[in-house]
Amino acid sequence: MTTAAISTEQAVLEALSTVVDPELDEPITDLGFVRSVLLEDDGVTVHLRLPTAFCSPNFAYLMASDARDALRLIEGVGEVRVYLDDHHDSDKINGGLAADAGYRGTFGSEAQESLDELRRTFRVKAHTAAMERCVEAFLKRTGLGADEIYRLTLSDLPPGKYKEALLRRRMDIGLSICPAGRVFVDETGQRVPPDAVPMRLRFARSVRISMEGNAHFCRGLLATRYADGETVGGTTHITDLRTVRSPR
Repeated sequence: MTTAAISTEQAVLEALSTVVDPELDEPITDLGFVRSVLLEDDGVTVHLRLPTAFCSPNFAYLMASDARDALRLIEGVGEVRVYLDDHHDSDKINGGLAADAGYRGTFGSEAQESLDELRRTFRVKAHTAAMERCVEAFLKRTGLGADEIYRLTLSDLPPGKYKEALLRRRMDIGLSICPAGRVFVDETGQRVPPDAVPMRLRFARSVRISMEGNAHFCRGLLATRYADGETVGGTTHITDLRTVRSPR
């Protein structure tokens, strides 16, 4: 296989890894939702799968649409085809993607909110969970009490994966990442008042625990649903049928 072919495989997987389950806030590649990748001379075909046939259609469409958009950004990838398998709305979602009909065009009157509104709802949840992880880790490391949370600024947080995730989530919903910015804020960037911190922290913790628990549950459902020998996890089956030409 040529270096270019290997590079394209990596580019496809890297593009798909930027797509997250909106409810779980984890990459679809890590969750095992990417069933297969087929590389051909005219483009790439990706099949997605979910833990059950009744996963929320709007979540399913969002992931499939985001996967298509991410793949289209790969230079020279050709035609991009994304299919959702084994879902009760597979035909509708796949037809809408193929026709570039958009979310409302695909679901019609069933689309009660726009795709942007749906996306923001889950980005706010992801920010809440990331914020809670940072705060809890900081309190555990420093021994400070919860009454000090309202004073924390982004510059107080140590570098690492938790802070990186929080900064990404803040940018996703349009919040400042200035080092002097307060850590414990609402979805509009307003600092949570000291007297409201305990209740807000409990809420943030419940959001984070719910997301982590759902991710564990979904992995179990996926493994049970596809317990027929298919690989479940971070490994995706890749087939490369492109014509390999020797350089002159």
